[in-house]
Amino acid sequence: MSQTIFVLNGPNLNMLGKREPGIYGGKTLADVESECAVAGRDLGLAVDFRQSNHEGHLIDWIHEAGAKAIGIAINAGAYTHTSIALHDAIKAISIPVVEVHISNVHAREEFRHKSMIAPACKGVICGFGVHSYILALNALKNLTL
Repeated sequence: MSQTIFVLNGPNLNMLGKREPGIYGGKTLADVESECAVAGRDLGLAVDFRQSNHEGHLIDWIHEAGAKAIGIAINAGAYTHTSIALHDAIKAISIPVVEVHISNVHAREEFRHKSMIAPACKGVICGFGVHSYILALNALKNLTL
């Protein structure tokens, strides 16, 4: 198996840099992808970076990663708080998954405080801006040593 980490992004993350920059910052998803590629290279990892606004695509990619990758960093966006299907997909694979959020979801609206996927994940990283992704890559590298 290759040393690949899937970085999966859910709904509205394609709008980074435009959507609520006071919360999410000014970097675009392409910027995040570039930063993840550099960090991955430094860690000796290949990064497969993807985004979809569709829950089914995320589920299919989780299944794919279970067969092709050593871990997943997932920012499921709003699906974090609603998707039992993503929870079940994560539980169906044997590689570690780290939930990622750019903002500190616990300092925001009450409905963002509950994650449906966190119980299926190895850990959660939130509140460090786009650097949360780099922290997740480091965590996954350490989990798979």
